[in-house]
Amino acid sequence: MAHNTIRSSYAKLTERLNRFPQGAPPSELLFKILKMLFSREEAELVSLIPIKPFTAKKASRIWKMNLTNTKKILDTLADRAILVDVEQNGETVYTLPPPMAGFFEFSMMRIRNDIDQKVLAELFYEYMNVEEDFIRELFTRGETQLGRTFVNEPALSYENALHVLDYERATEVIKTATHIGVGICYCRHKMEHMNQACDAPQDICMTFNSTADSLTRHGQAREVDVAECMDLLQLAYEHNLVQFGENVRNSVNFICNCCGCCCEAMIAARKFAILNPVHTTNFLPYINTENCNGCGKCVGVCPVEAMTLVSANDPNNLNMKVAKVDEDLCLGCAVCVRVCSQKSIILKSRPIRVLTPLNGVHRAVIMAIERGKLQNLIFDNQVLWSHRALAGILGVILKLPPIKQIMASHQIKSRYLENLISKHYH
Repeated sequence: MAHNTIRSSYAKLTERLNRFPQGAPPSELLFKILKMLFSREEAELVSLIPIKPFTAKKASRIWKMNLTNTKKILDTLADRAILVDVEQNGETVYTLPPPMAGFFEFSMMRIRNDIDQKVLAELFYEYMNVEEDFIRELFTRGETQLGRTFVNEPALSYENALHVLDYERATEVIKTATHIGVGICYCRHKMEHMNQACDAPQDICMTFNSTADSLTRHGQAREVDVAECMDLLQLAYEHNLVQFGENVRNSVNFICNCCGCCCEAMIAARKFAILNPVHTTNFLPYINTENCNGCGKCVGVCPVEAMTLVSANDPNNLNMKVAKVDEDLCLGCAVCVRVCSQKSIILKSRPIRVLTPLNGVHRAVIMAIERGKLQNLIFDNQVLWSHRALAGILGVILKLPPIKQIMASHQIKSRYLENLISKHYH
């Protein structure tokens, strides 16, 4: 009976995690991971908290617990980076982030002794790199994904730079952030415990704004200023790392500096390329084959194997090779441009511009619609959201293309929503 009770707590927590668009497929491995990160009592309590941000008073009512004990538990969870806490209008507001980008990564963003990180790394590896259901679910469902690629800015020509918007620049994210935190790269830290890590720098995982504020206050990341973060970005460029960040225009909360061998996003981009798991930049490399000497440097640094060498079809040199890009695989990161000593690779704009959601709410609503989970956002914790929160969600829906509005209407089967959509377009 006790075993069933314990399993039930983690099953409830798993169900709660999967109410958000970015969930975690149930498996024995997932239960083992959750048991390392949550006590049974914590799992039971966290399974009850809302998707939307909440206060200690709200949690106290849901848990039927006095406010002092409630706040103690919430702060303990925030100390371990299970919850993210921010100050809003003089009050602390808590949020349970998704597993990724969220508390899975936070658990490996620093060296810690309260859990066995080697065992945890092995479980993460089995769950993500062997089973693959989690990565497939995270990166391949729906058209709107968690993250997007930032272009390698030093590779931009003057003409290219004219077409890059501020939110598409990692440097602009850094310069405009209210808070900046840096931690250990979850992916390379995990692979280090598997004896498979590359030599790329690890202390280079960047968080920003409200997430950075919470992580740095609780010692999960170290606070840095703009100058140091810009230096780290330059270090990432020098190691040919790809900047993979949150897929929003406003208040980007993370930028990972990814290698092709360790990082989950790059691995997903290779394994599930046909499903477009990572949003690209608005550029594609163009190769001047007359200048290309077939050195293969671009092939070596491409994190998603979009670059290959093919015959130059030179009758005077049958062994001559030139680079070729697979545009369907290419992220447009421009790392290849940076390493080309012949200057035979330039960037050209993609024919259709990649669209980026405005903010986290906008992205969450679109992802929920595409993944059939919109009702979870609207009927959060079995209670209808406040009029203000509901208006925010409906406002996002009304700005979506008609086909996604129809999908939303079908999911929540709401005559109210149908009437709103009908009035919006007639």
